[in-house]
Amino acid sequence: MTAVIATRGLTKRFGALRAVDGIDLDVRAGDVYGFLGANGSGKTTTVRMLLGLVLPTSGEVELLGERMPRAGRRVLPRIGALVEGPAFHGHLSGRENLSLLDASGPGSARRGRARRIQEVLDQVGLAAVGRRPVRAYSLGMKQRLGLAGALLRRPELLVLDEPTNGLDPQGIAEIRALLQELHRTGTTVFLSSHLLAEVEQLASRVGVLARGRLVLQEQLALLTAPTGATVVVTPEPDRAVAVMDGRVTAVDGGRLVVRGDDPAEVNARLVAAGVPVTGLALDRPTLEQVVLAAAGASSDRVDAP
Repeated sequence: MTAVIATRGLTKRFGALRAVDGIDLDVRAGDVYGFLGANGSGKTTTVRMLLGLVLPTSGEVELLGERMPRAGRRVLPRIGALVEGPAFHGHLSGRENLSLLDASGPGSARRGRARRIQEVLDQVGLAAVGRRPVRAYSLGMKQRLGLAGALLRRPELLVLDEPTNGLDPQGIAEIRALLQELHRTGTTVFLSSHLLAEVEQLASRVGVLARGRLVLQEQLALLTAPTGATVVVTPEPDRAVAVMDGRVTAVDGGRLVVRGDDPAEVNARLVAAGVPVTGLALDRPTLEQVVLAAAGASSDRVDAP
């Protein structure tokens, strides 16, 4: 599959600090790639290097098959980006800001601009915002407008840094649905986020950054595949442990993990012994568990000695 984003040994130093330490990203056409890590792990610095906003100390970046930043003039018009929150002219309306943004880009055409601006405002839920100046927007509305700006040119690649920042749960669900629709129509999405539950619903592949290093990069389906065990929920865990005869590997209150990947067999054995079962599922790790295991103790905490 064609690489849409590829980095080799990408490194960024700030004095003695290695903010990004030799990472090799591999984002393929059609991916929804979740780029994950704690605050301060180097995610935003990486995104800025991908877009040519910050020059790497060493290493290489390719976007859409071309070297960056050398090919920026050809490549960037094919990319939509929202990085570190949108910046707009506060005294202008959202529609006026988008018109300026579109007019400032290479190859922009006036014809059809108003129609396209209305389309993207519809897409992000700002269709009825009218002439209200952006300074009167809430944080969530500004974030929606920033995403509208990223969508103006119908990008092949969408690079988003915390796109749901400031949105309420309904807004997050709407943006999730929008990104899923864009993916279905062929847009590759590179999504940097700390909202693991959202990424788990969206991503096809994930990369995990810890202290500037890429510690994991894999298909999400493989990372969260069943473990070969069954999770049982019962109000009588002690009896269930006795019935399963050494097959229980973990007990957490009424939640048991039982060796064996056939929930029907486990259920039949417990029910035959008169043990009530209120929940039954294949055991599989969550994305949160995968990320914590890969990143270790990485954190943005600053504790006193």
